[in-house]
Amino acid sequence: MMLDHVRMVSVWRRTMALGWPIAIDQTLMTLMRTVDMLVTGLFSPIAVAAVGLADLYAQLPLRIGLGLGAGTIALSSQETGRGAAVTRDQAITQALLLGAVLGFPFVALGLLVSRPLVEILGAEAAVIRQSGQYLGVILAVAPMQIVLIVGSRALQGTGDTRTPMYINAGANVFNIFLTVTLGLGIWIVPALGIVGVGLATAISQTLGAIVVTAIIAGSRTDASLARPRHLTITRQLVRVSIPNFAEGLSTSLANFPFNALILLFGTEANAAYHIGSRIFRQLSGPVYRSVYTVSSIIVGQSLGEGDPDQARDAARAILVFSVAILSVMGAAVFVGAEEVVELFTRDPTTSGYAIDFTRTYAVSMVFIGVFYPIAGSLVGAGDTRTPFYARFVGVVLFLLAGSFLLGVTLDLGLVGVYAGIVFSFVSWALIVEAGFHWGGWQEVAERMIAERSDA
Repeated sequence: MMLDHVRMVSVWRRTMALGWPIAIDQTLMTLMRTVDMLVTGLFSPIAVAAVGLADLYAQLPLRIGLGLGAGTIALSSQETGRGAAVTRDQAITQALLLGAVLGFPFVALGLLVSRPLVEILGAEAAVIRQSGQYLGVILAVAPMQIVLIVGSRALQGTGDTRTPMYINAGANVFNIFLTVTLGLGIWIVPALGIVGVGLATAISQTLGAIVVTAIIAGSRTDASLARPRHLTITRQLVRVSIPNFAEGLSTSLANFPFNALILLFGTEANAAYHIGSRIFRQLSGPVYRSVYTVSSIIVGQSLGEGDPDQARDAARAILVFSVAILSVMGAAVFVGAEEVVELFTRDPTTSGYAIDFTRTYAVSMVFIGVFYPIAGSLVGAGDTRTPFYARFVGVVLFLLAGSFLLGVTLDLGLVGVYAGIVFSFVSWALIVEAGFHWGGWQEVAERMIAERSDA
């Protein structure tokens, strides 16, 4: 029992050592998006809804980046654990190239059909016009966005979480500065409104992608660029990345009908949903994304070292750490919801709905605390299917079907929507926990490592 306690404390220390740069990185990233929401909130509820609807499409290249990032961090961490620098660097290089290529179709979409994409969601004319302008700017830099995400995950997989923090922190701080300057029109800069907010994101992501690629190509980190030589690595990258992309895509696609559902209750309700969601991501995102990434790193490296028992123990220790922190945070957010919402809007109708959405997410934080460390552990092993199943079931059966049944069919209104949100997170937690306990994630990692060794 004493040994278990010592191991748990050791994992917690390693989690904090690896996790604090990720937490800072994620804090600034979510702060950047929060500043976007705060600035657009100064314009009107229409502007808030416009950004929220555009983000539904802007999440698609993000999901590709995160999917490739999952494959990259799995291979990068496993190869780092077993000391195979050559295959690690080939995996990193291939992921960066794939990411850049997959981003170009979104550039065409942004330039040609950004406004019609928003129009099909059924928003009012003013929202469509502003949202289309914003979306066109964001999609124009989709390749850069994907490369920045993949490059950051590649470095994190090697155990270097500080370099990505410096890169992303610089990009996000610059983004915040540009958002305020270009959006509101500071000093001699004209006020560009929602277009200025989009330009700020586009410029900062482009600079971040250039810097992360240059650093990997240089000699400042263990990772490096290498000429791709083995299709085995390519196949594994794709095999691991596709379920993770599908996992995120299922959530992103579900947002379309879910937003349409909330729009049935008015533009103010839709704006309130985006405010509540933004508060949730700003406050809890740095924690759950940090434990997700750290668990992927530690479990992946432990499996690369050939120690599955250590990987399992580490995953459980990080789970305890995550649930404890997010439960406390959830309680604090629930109590302070009114004060936090006041920062985003003073419209009384929007504010009332936003407080309820914020408290709904606060209740869900304990289940988020279960899902992300376990899902991250599975990703580190190369099992991205189980987290995909969890999120797919959650969004389809509970977030969409459950919310519609309770909110519309049974006429419970937004109360039914709140219940659907909570139930979706509960299902996420239960399914990944079952997959971790009974699934064959250790065998998945062993098979992948053996394939790369043979190659």
